[in-house]
Amino acid sequence: MPAGARSRRVRASATRAGLYDRRVDPGAGDYALLDFGAGRRLERFGTVTLDRPSPGVADVPVMREEAWSSATAHFGRAAGADDLAGWNPADALPPPWEIVIDGLRVELRLTPAGQVGLFPEHVEQAAWAAARAAAAGARLGRPAEVLNLFAYTGFATLALAQAGARVAHVDASRPAVAWARRNAAQAGLGDAPIRWIVEDARTFVAREARRGRAYDAIILDPPTYGHAPHGGAAWRIGTDLVPLLAGCAVLMRPSPQFVLLTAHTAGLDATELRHAVAEAFEPAIAHHAEVVALGSRRPDGRQLPAGLAIRWAP
Repeated sequence: MPAGARSRRVRASATRAGLYDRRVDPGAGDYALLDFGAGRRLERFGTVTLDRPSPGVADVPVMREEAWSSATAHFGRAAGADDLAGWNPADALPPPWEIVIDGLRVELRLTPAGQVGLFPEHVEQAAWAAARAAAAGARLGRPAEVLNLFAYTGFATLALAQAGARVAHVDASRPAVAWARRNAAQAGLGDAPIRWIVEDARTFVAREARRGRAYDAIILDPPTYGHAPHGGAAWRIGTDLVPLLAGCAVLMRPSPQFVLLTAHTAGLDATELRHAVAEAFEPAIAHHAEVVALGSRRPDGRQLPAGLAIRWAP
C-alpha cells in the first residue's frame, strides 16, 4: 500500500444537477420512477407509491406536479411539525409487501430511516456483478467466491448466488441480515452457498486476513456514516474507506475477477473515489476501473442521480 494511504480523506463536492436528463416516464413492472426534483423522488414499488427525500436534486424542478398526489406515504416532517422526520400519514403505511425486481422476489417495508429495503440504483450494478461472477465461474471451473460488505437486505447477494457464486454476506445490522435471509428464502435461494455474517466490515476483513482467507471478487456499498455492533467505533466514509479498501486488497486472490464499489454519499467526488481505489489496489485494477453514475435507470437511459460506482473486471 503506498505511503499515506491511511491518512487520505475522501472529499465531497457539489452536485451538478445539469448533468442529469430530467425526462421521466411512469414505466411498467414492479418498480417505476415517476418524477423527481425539489429534493424529492417519487417512485412506485408494486402498488405502493412513495415520496421520499433525494438531496442530489434539490435544485432541479419537478416535471409532473400532478403525479405527486398519488403517493401512498411521504417521508419527512409533517407541516408545522418540529419533531423528527417520519412517514406521513402513519395510517396509510402498508404492512411488508413483496415485489419482483430482475427476476428476484424481495420483501419491502417502510423503515424509520425512510428506506424500503431496496436501492433501485443497485439493480443495474448487481446485474453487472452477477454476469461477472458467472463468467468467472466458467473461467475458474468452480463457483466464484465473492465477499459482499455492507450487504444490507441482500439484493446483490441473491443476484450473485443466482449466478452460481459462493457469497459471504456481511452487514453490521442483525435485522438487515435477517431480512436478507428472508429474501433468499422468498427468491428460492434459501439453500444457496451464502455465509450470513453480522459483523462490522472492518473487523471482518481484518479477521479474514489473519485467517488467510481469500476471495475472487469483492463488492461493497459503504454508507456515509454507520454504527458498529457491540459498541465499536462508528464508520465514517471520509476516514475509513481507504483503510478498508486496503484490507480488501489483501483478501483478493492473485487473479482477481472483479471489484465493485458503490457509494451514495451526496456530492462525493469521482476523482477522490478513484484515488481511494488506487491507494489500495494494484495498478492493473486501479488504472482500468471505470466510474459509473448510480441512478434509478430506465430502459431509455434516463436516471435519477444516486451516487457513484467504481467497478473493474479483467
